[in-house]
Amino acid sequence: MPHSEEFQRQKLSYAGRRWWDSSVTITALAGVSNMCGAFVTNPVNVVKVRMQLDGALSSTTDRVYAGLLSGIWRVGREEGINRLWRGTGAALLREASYSSIRMGAYEPLKRVLGGHDPAHTPLWIKITAGSTAGVIGSAVANPTDVVMVRMQAQSFAAHAGGAFTNWNYKGPFHAFASIVKKEGIYGLYRGLWPTMQRAALLNAAQVPSYDHAKHLLLNSELLQEGVFCHLVSSMIAGLVTAVVISPVDLIRTRIMQQDVCGNGKGVLYASTFDCFWKTLRFEGPRGLYKGFVPVWLRISPHTIVTFFVFEQLRKYMGIRPV
Repeated sequence: MPHSEEFQRQKLSYAGRRWWDSSVTITALAGVSNMCGAFVTNPVNVVKVRMQLDGALSSTTDRVYAGLLSGIWRVGREEGINRLWRGTGAALLREASYSSIRMGAYEPLKRVLGGHDPAHTPLWIKITAGSTAGVIGSAVANPTDVVMVRMQAQSFAAHAGGAFTNWNYKGPFHAFASIVKKEGIYGLYRGLWPTMQRAALLNAAQVPSYDHAKHLLLNSELLQEGVFCHLVSSMIAGLVTAVVISPVDLIRTRIMQQDVCGNGKGVLYASTFDCFWKTLRFEGPRGLYKGFVPVWLRISPHTIVTFFVFEQLRKYMGIRPV
């Protein structure tokens, strides 16, 4: 079923403004949109990282951070409210690099694969384009990911099982220099494989599910192009993304955060599969979804804010909607 007449009118109006419709512009808008989402949700991300590290490879149920709200309260009480935005600089650098590429490259890759009609592009094309863009973006931006994770875990008073958290970085650039000095360039690419896996899954879930849900709603004429449609589509995308990436996100966090031996090897985990198997063995299947609520409560508002800002910026710049 075709889109509503209003959406068709918008498509025609955007078609006359091809000067702005460039991959470079869309990539820049994607970066700005994701930076807005990251800033809003940084407190949830700080607690999520600490919950994922809390009690690593322990079968006991004692936890420093028992839940999201208690975790936010504890960080605010013991370290100060401003510490909930710890690592924001690194998070924004990460979004400016990684997310600019993963969202900016999505539509060009979709067109390369034959998805020229946004309203009727097959789902497999969207998933392939999304996962490919995610892998490229994560490979480029992995150093900012390492710095962000470590800075957000700072002051977490556990040095249990090799999950070293007292890095004492003064800022993102000091963190970059310290990692290279102690661990070499390799240290900036620690956890690259699980990060690429996470990015492939995240971008295969988040952007395509938003794109697909939105056009299903439009094609069925349940909703019209506009803010409400964007919000509903982004909420669906947020839930789908959280379910898909939560286990990989936990593995990535643990590998990046672990202490290292003199030869640069991780103390706890030798590989992605090693981390997966040890977590499953010592903590059970639920261990892979440790921190799921914060993951969902972060990724959902992050997705909503990101796509809302992205769509509004595209409209302002005269670029047709996603």
